[in-house]
Amino acid sequence: MISKRLHLGDTIGVISPSGAVAKKTMPQFNRGIDLLKKFGFKVKVGKNALSNTLKYSATPQEKADDLNSMFADSEVKAIICSQGGDNSNSILPLIDFNLIKNNPKIFLGISDITVLLNAIYHKTGLVTFHGNDLMWGFGTEHTDYDEQEFKDRLIGGKIGEVKHNSAWKCIREGIAEGILIGGNLNCLNKLVGTEYLPDFKSKILFLESFDQFVSPEMVEAELSRLKQMGVFDKIKGLWIGHYHHQSKILYEEIVMNVVKDYDFPIIKCDDFGHNTPNTTIPLGVKIRLDATNTKIVILSSCVK
Repeated sequence: MISKRLHLGDTIGVISPSGAVAKKTMPQFNRGIDLLKKFGFKVKVGKNALSNTLKYSATPQEKADDLNSMFADSEVKAIICSQGGDNSNSILPLIDFNLIKNNPKIFLGISDITVLLNAIYHKTGLVTFHGNDLMWGFGTEHTDYDEQEFKDRLIGGKIGEVKHNSAWKCIREGIAEGILIGGNLNCLNKLVGTEYLPDFKSKILFLESFDQFVSPEMVEAELSRLKQMGVFDKIKGLWIGHYHHQSKILYEEIVMNVVKDYDFPIIKCDDFGHNTPNTTIPLGVKIRLDATNTKIVILSSCVK
């Protein structure tokens, strides 16, 4: 299920389904809104988008109310999350997935929003989008690549080969096709053991980790969890993103330590993740992963 593409003049809804917006980061929040308006959109801020009722975030009900309200609001054509955080999974039982099925629209976020991107796709079949959020993507310094990928994918509906902004690397040769799911590794694993985790059978998995807070051994631990769940027996390919840890240990080294006994193709780039320019990745579409020639090709439409 795909949503309608954005048109200039459309309204974008802003919600905070994970971390609270702190006073010190309000300038980023406002700059992000200003940039969306500069792009040519109207902006509607959720009723609870700036709430901090629990003193570490809004309540799960407040956050879910905003998400449900934005999907129900016929004026809102896309929803962008203000930022990530740690606890978006608390709202999962409160999401009206039938409402989303009946009102499909663009849903965009990164980091902890990985939880919602995958859960919404799994429960409804709606293609969701991994990409720049309001505050840390568009509310701080960003690149032309960030802006163009947002516009190309969500306004233009561009598919085909994903544009490179960094040097891509073949980690293990091969070509595979499948439905793309994934996002932040730690956050994806918050869905383990729940009804909200997608099926990994014949999927292409994309993964990144936040190098500032996640050590190589933590990455290995989370990858090992996937391995022990049988995920790497099921997927057809792996696309890994940005990770520049102070130890200088490469993400692909950690990955290969865990998946060396498998044969699926693996490709590496710096074009999605934390503190890096981000392409806008449609989650739930068919892609071709060509590790041999370092290409990701989107094969099916992500908006209509």
